Amino acid sequence: MAIESIGNQTSIMANPGYRNALETTPAQASSSFSAWLNDAVGSLNETRTASENMTTAMARGEDVDLHQVMIAGQKASVALETTVEVRNKAIEAYQEIMRMQV
Repeated sequence: MAIESIGNQTSIMANPGYRNALETTPAQASSSFSAWLNDAVGSLNETRTASENMTTAMARGEDVDLHQVMIAGQKASVALETTVEVRNKAIEAYQEIMRMQV
């Protein structure tokens, strides 16, 4: 059994575009983080709305699979718990930075 060589390995540090990607201004970083946060909250809201719609449809007696309703509910619950924990960690990091002595 022959072992093939992996080939030429190049570091991502050698890529000139990599350095430019790391050199962002605080305004760009803030804008990027804000966009990511808005997308995450929007996704959370969509998950919650889908779960609510499925639960309402089941309560009305529509033909909805109970398993799918439960899965949607758990997805919404896990998404909310994750969002709360990320918020808690962000607040904790902020408080830690504020306690630093300059």
